[in-house]
Amino acid sequence: MNGLIIVNKPKGITSRDVVNFISKSLNIKKVGHNGTLDPIAEGVLVICLGKYTKLNNLLTSTFKEYIAKVRLGIETDSLDITGNIIKETSDKLNINDLKKTLNEFPKKYLQEVPKYSAVKINGKKLYEYARENIDVTLPKREVNILSLELINYNEKTFSFKTKVSKGTYIRSLIKDILNNMFVIGTMEELTRTKQGIFDIKDACSLEDIEKGKYKILKIKDVLDIQTVEVDENLKNKIINGCKIFGDYPDKVLFLHKNEELAIYKKEGNLYRVDVML
Repeated sequence: MNGLIIVNKPKGITSRDVVNFISKSLNIKKVGHNGTLDPIAEGVLVICLGKYTKLNNLLTSTFKEYIAKVRLGIETDSLDITGNIIKETSDKLNINDLKKTLNEFPKKYLQEVPKYSAVKINGKKLYEYARENIDVTLPKREVNILSLELINYNEKTFSFKTKVSKGTYIRSLIKDILNNMFVIGTMEELTRTKQGIFDIKDACSLEDIEKGKYKILKIKDVLDIQTVEVDENLKNKIINGCKIFGDYPDKVLFLHKNEELAIYKKEGNLYRVDVML
């Protein structure tokens, strides 16, 4: 089985747990995911089946959308409610200050990566340093905050929706928002509502998968790419990874009798294989 399934990952399990569940439920050995969600998070998780695991780079979206809930007055080492509490206060927020901060928050800035993350320094993941109580300089990455919208608010919690560039850590975004208001807090809940073109309203649950109530998406459903049907002679060249000459779009999906063969991309006056299917 080759294709994609859009899953609504439940909270409390890892993205790898979802992969293992689907592999066992559908009896497929080759299963992967695109865009990790932490155990505390739920929402859109793109699952690749069979040969579609090769499409990960093409599926990586330029933006993601989340809804996050923040608990005020608690600071944790992991920047979310599952971490160890390192500070507590009686901080309360004025809603006008919160709205002003969200409205004026930078659209682009250098964001510090959380110490409990899988980013590597000198070949070692940051969370490994953190668990060994080894201090390292946390790297910073430029991120784009495309939108910030307050959903609800009270003196101890608030929720917001945000659309961000890939690689943005919502835990860190929350920390930076709160720092601007000189209060502390931590992420209590997180839901990924969109990943590129994939929307949570189209995602299935793990229970749906057990019951066979899921949809398999194909390349034509998820990538803006032209398809070209080829004859037997050209098919043999393609499946052997040969360079192809012709007049095609810059990126093309070659088919033979509706079977997906490979995605090729133009380089100079010829086409080279990009993803072999």
